[in-house]
Amino acid sequence: MKIAYSAQILTFPKLRFRKGYLKNTTNYTNMKTKILLLLISVVMFACQNNSNKVSKYYSDTERDTLLTNIITYIYLKPPYATNATRFEPQFRKYYVQNLPKFSLENYYIAPDSTHYFFLIRPVGNTLKYRRGVVGKFRLKQHSLMPTDFEEVVNTPHLEEVLVKERGAFLFKELIKTGNLDKYLGMKHYIEWPDSTLVYDKKINEWVGRK
Repeated sequence: MKIAYSAQILTFPKLRFRKGYLKNTTNYTNMKTKILLLLISVVMFACQNNSNKVSKYYSDTERDTLLTNIITYIYLKPPYATNATRFEPQFRKYYVQNLPKFSLENYYIAPDSTHYFFLIRPVGNTLKYRRGVVGKFRLKQHSLMPTDFEEVVNTPHLEEVLVKERGAFLFKELIKTGNLDKYLGMKHYIEWPDSTLVYDKKINEWVGRK
């Protein structure tokens, strides 16, 4: 009886220890799995957010040069400039000075070398509302100068948070389908083109329909 009692004392703590050990090991494994899944989610989210950013393709200096060239197409012309002369060196300073008013939100270069963009631009002198521009172009060889430039759509004047949301959606759809024709009736997303205005690629301006 004494020997059996001693054996019971010796083995019982051992069993308790092993059960606790297994339980702790399971908890530790579950915790590692959760952390791993969280890290994967964070990485995927970061990759998704960065996949359509201009930083994927260009340095900050190159981005500023490219954006200045883009806004030369879409922004107000400085005094004495025309469609034919706005890219001349004497007008460059005007567009560079206005660069901080613009934000290049999304950018994508397709396999066929078409460059797609979504930018946010100012609306008059107001800070409350902004306008989104979704468009595409190609680059002149060995340069950051767009050619075959087109503003595909402009959003209405909206608060910036709405411009970002709706412009990003239109940008993705343009990449996916090549056009935004099926969304032209959504006036809370697209203001131009409409029944009165259309984009003229020859002069790179919105003009009245004939």
